[in-house]
Amino acid sequence: MKVIIIDDEPLARSIVKEYLQKHPELELVQECNDGLEGLKAIQQQQPDLIFLDIQMPKINGFEMLELLDHPPAVIFTTAFDEYAIKAFDTHAIDYLLKPFSQERFDKAVEKLLVQKNIPAEKSTQELLETASHSPAQSQRIVVKNGSKIKIIPVQEIFYLEAADDYVKIHTKEGYFLKNKTMNHFEQILDMQHFVRSHRSYMINIQQVTRIDPYEKDNHIAILRSGAKVPVSRNGYIRLRQVLGL
Repeated sequence: MKVIIIDDEPLARSIVKEYLQKHPELELVQECNDGLEGLKAIQQQQPDLIFLDIQMPKINGFEMLELLDHPPAVIFTTAFDEYAIKAFDTHAIDYLLKPFSQERFDKAVEKLLVQKNIPAEKSTQELLETASHSPAQSQRIVVKNGSKIKIIPVQEIFYLEAADDYVKIHTKEGYFLKNKTMNHFEQILDMQHFVRSHRSYMINIQQVTRIDPYEKDNHIAILRSGAKVPVSRNGYIRLRQVLGL
């Protein structure tokens, strides 16, 4: 099995390399010191397994996994919070809490080899969905923009719009696509700042300048940018509640 180590701490990478020597069935093909480097390495090397830190500069481990179309099997090497550890337990993905011993490392590898027939992609996606509800994961959205990675702080979002299997995230720089659902964003974004105004739209209420009547029971929200966002009857009730009208 081809293996990549992704961790910004050289000492942590060297420990994993040392522990890997006991496992000839695992071939280390590359080591990376941040998530962006890891993303490129995974796309080029197509590894079977990655040892991944979570807290890293630029983009964190969860954000890196979100950008992969087909994530490999993952063993986390982390000192991350209890919330994430609960997520790992729920979805049977192993994690190594730093500092960890050779014995604990061996158990994680053994667990992975036993489970190697279970699709890594499905369990990783479930883990990301659970982890996205952590406060640390709901302050920004990371998207692929061609070959570049864009980090969007949530306060810079004007509104979100459903687009088939994607959501368009509208900002002053234009829109960016994220392969998620509107329901996903409704669950992770702060309801005091983002309101589902319509089945296909969610508005950052800081951007609203006025709400005008439209056909029948519908309205239109006018944003600071000049954008006009549909507001359904139920969306109007929600907006009024949050705005205190």
